[in-house]
Amino acid sequence: MNMLLIKELSERLQISARTIRYYEEKGLITPAKQESSGYRLFTEQDAARLQTIVSLREVGMSLEEIGCVLAEMEAGDSEDVLHHLELQRAVLFSQMVEIRHSIETTDRIIAKGKEQAKLEWDDIYEWTASLRYAKKLRSSWRDHWNYDSHAVHHDERVEKTQQQYGAYPSYRTALQKVLEAVQPKKGEKGVDLGTGTGNLAALFMENGIEMKGMDQSIAMLREAERKHPGYEVRLGNFLAIPYDDYQFDFAVMSYALHHLTEDQKLLALLEIKRILKPHGRIGIVDFMFEDHQAREEYLHMLREDGRDDVITDIEKSYYADRSRLTSFLEEQGYVTKTKEIQKRLHLIYAVPVRGYL
Repeated sequence: MNMLLIKELSERLQISARTIRYYEEKGLITPAKQESSGYRLFTEQDAARLQTIVSLREVGMSLEEIGCVLAEMEAGDSEDVLHHLELQRAVLFSQMVEIRHSIETTDRIIAKGKEQAKLEWDDIYEWTASLRYAKKLRSSWRDHWNYDSHAVHHDERVEKTQQQYGAYPSYRTALQKVLEAVQPKKGEKGVDLGTGTGNLAALFMENGIEMKGMDQSIAMLREAERKHPGYEVRLGNFLAIPYDDYQFDFAVMSYALHHLTEDQKLLALLEIKRILKPHGRIGIVDFMFEDHQAREEYLHMLREDGRDDVITDIEKSYYADRSRLTSFLEEQGYVTKTKEIQKRLHLIYAVPVRGYL
């Protein structure tokens, strides 16, 4: 067996001997030692392991995560290794979004500073307030619904709960309405955000449209891949969508946006706009009310009918006011069309003004 000294390994991998010793101290590599000299002796397997460590550090993975990945690789568990890498990609996109917003805020401060004779501390604090708030919104999002545990039975549950007060009312009809609103054309590329097991994306793919998908549940994504071979999906969430700018002709989502607070929804719409091409359009079907008055009238009706279970569901979720979403989209340069599919279930279709005229 060919054995390498630390100097030889250092030269081969172009890293310092000190770095190699550091990873040894952390227990990530365990070289043998010559009894007579005490020199470290590295096998080719040690070299491959170290090369993997260095590569994973390059993409920002922590030593603890790297240790898990190495153990899974040695156990031959490729799926868990991919899960760790997908998590890391999601983290990197989140960091990228944060950095971009920080740069944009800094640029605004510089521009204002050039306009004014003197910058005041209070002004700088005020200008960065929105940046701080956006960071807070991203960091405070949590999956309170544990969709990983529902993935295997998700489609069965959907079929059983399509009635008016069910978890997925008018499900098949709603997905079809999104397809009809978007009217995809051959050669276009779309993304299904909060894709779940890929049912909405499948409608588009059946019409020959290239689709990508994103979800925060790794189990849902695995089920989507199983059902739809070749469907490319990514782990992530609405507040840091793991795709580059200007990638898609349209974005669609179903029964997903109500998992975000009102302010998180607006941040998500900005993220969706970021990944769309200039003419990119948006199709949303979700639980919402036309406005605050419609919400109160519906809750009153539920109380009259004794449907405390539905009221509880509404209160623990974040059903949007449709008017607020459409107003925000219009401020962002979209023309919007809306449709009430049934009580509390609405469709919003948004097209950039330039693409609409």
